[in-house]
Amino acid sequence: MTSFAPAPGAAPTAAMLAAQTRMELRLLLRNGEQVGLTLVIPLLLEFFFNLPLLYSLDAPRRIDFVVPSVLALAVMSASFTGLAIGTGFERKYAVLKRLGATALSRPVLLLGKTCAVLLLQVLQAVLICLFGLVLGWHPTGDPVWAVLLIVLGTFTFGGLGLLLAGTVRAEITLAAANLVWLVLLFAGGIAIPLSRYPSAAADVLRFLPSAALSDGLHEVLEHGQGLPVRAVLTLLVWAALALPAAARWFRWE
Repeated sequence: MTSFAPAPGAAPTAAMLAAQTRMELRLLLRNGEQVGLTLVIPLLLEFFFNLPLLYSLDAPRRIDFVVPSVLALAVMSASFTGLAIGTGFERKYAVLKRLGATALSRPVLLLGKTCAVLLLQVLQAVLICLFGLVLGWHPTGDPVWAVLLIVLGTFTFGGLGLLLAGTVRAEITLAAANLVWLVLLFAGGIAIPLSRYPSAAADVLRFLPSAALSDGLHEVLEHGQGLPVRAVLTLLVWAALALPAAARWFRWE
């Protein structure tokens, strides 16, 4: 009996995901200017928001509020806005069309992109926390819960960003991603504490993914609480809706 080696066929899903994640991470790191902005802008915001210029905070120490907020903002910016815009223009220039002709499935592509962003955010979170310590930040609580929130936030916002990028034109994605980012920044408890909104509005806004991520990080890192159950459940629900929707309706071109 004649045998042929290597045997044709697709690689295992885990191998494809690992390879796609490595490739997406290399593509991210090649764009030095964008990576620089991704890493530097949160540090500048951390310094700026720590200055008593915009508004007074209820927190006894401003930096204790600022660091969790900047962490939440960094996750939302990289996982939603940056991923949505980058993927949208990859669709426009037919980069993804060629991948669609391979054995690579849409879920593996989307997970690879999200995992690559997550790896980049590890460095981003480390820099934000180190700079916060330089500015006098005193973290409390178990950092494991903060890491859990950042991972859930990455997959939640990544799913939302990829759903947007995979269903509309790149130009619309560019405008919509920035508009949604701006709304979530001010309505999601990141730039302005939800306590400053009327109680009825705050009760509704808490269910936004940005509010869940920001509230959870504040509960852990600012107030030293344990597992933020409501924030985790809210992010899980958003991720459970966004990721399958992105995999279902994402278009290669």
